[in-house]
Amino acid sequence: MGHSIAGLSLCAMSLCESRREVYVRHSYAGWSVADHPRRLSVQAVRPVRAEGLSRAANRGIQHRAAGAIVYSFATNPHDISLLLISVFAFLFAFIPVVFIFLATRKRNVTDRAFLMLNGAGFNLGCFSFPVVQSFWGAGAVVPAAMFDIGNCVMVAAGTNVLTQQLLHIQPGKTLAEQHAGSAPTLPYEKPKDRDAKRLAHRALLRTIGKSFFGSVPFDTYLLMIVLTVANVKIPDWIASITQPLSGANALVSMLMVGMLMDLPQSKHDVKEVMAVIAWRIPFSVAFALIAWFLLPFSASIRAVMVICALAPIAIFSTLFTDKVLGNAKLAGFSLAITAMISLVMMAVAHALMGV
Repeated sequence: MGHSIAGLSLCAMSLCESRREVYVRHSYAGWSVADHPRRLSVQAVRPVRAEGLSRAANRGIQHRAAGAIVYSFATNPHDISLLLISVFAFLFAFIPVVFIFLATRKRNVTDRAFLMLNGAGFNLGCFSFPVVQSFWGAGAVVPAAMFDIGNCVMVAAGTNVLTQQLLHIQPGKTLAEQHAGSAPTLPYEKPKDRDAKRLAHRALLRTIGKSFFGSVPFDTYLLMIVLTVANVKIPDWIASITQPLSGANALVSMLMVGMLMDLPQSKHDVKEVMAVIAWRIPFSVAFALIAWFLLPFSASIRAVMVICALAPIAIFSTLFTDKVLGNAKLAGFSLAITAMISLVMMAVAHALMGV
């Protein structure tokens, strides 16, 4: 019995009667790795497979999102004056993270990280773009894409960096690996001497730079903004190449999240999902009202911003939750629930706006 995991196949599995152990021998490209069989519990096989799926999902989602961004800019005129939409979108994605951090100071670091990563940010490319296009046509994608520029700063990297810094989470390790307890943050000792402060400052800048510039969608948006400011038109052949990626973006991304999704395993998981919903709905409704009644844009643009403000959890939140908490399945379930709620709120908002 074999399962492919990142180019390796698990084979020669034998089950021990007393301890339910499996012996795993790896083979690659037909060559047997002649190491000693390793003992793995049956439960230990599943996290390895989930980690492989998460990495594949991360790469697939980022590349398809980049294709959708390029196709949007290549096929629709983007006015640089609409970058003001991006500023408001950034604030809409940034403010909830800070509020959640301040309001959950008595909760443990694991719960706080889950709420901060999933309580803010919007799923636009895979969810709001198809909705606004069905409501108002292809032209409505333009203000939605400008909204996504500001949103992408947070969901593609900013929320993860902010969560790690505020809660003192070490990048590259899950909270379990850092022995997270019941404290509201992980232990942290502020550097005192000048050299230690300088090293800590450099490490912080390196982490921020790696997080942002290691995000394919963020880099793509940055490049598209530069081309727009320079008034450089994207060639038609690039639009033709990226069209399949754009068309498959929503479906493939949601399928990948579905691969990582699972039902809550405990009452605590149910409470965490409900807490995310309890945070997201008030903020979404408040931002939608602000977008409709207060922002200085035409009714058609404000209507698109309302729909974007009601979007569900971003797919990147699921991926970052897996990196920080090792719990992509619960985040994927939260995304699915908020997607259904968002669809209802979007339909109601569309009917009320009458645009």
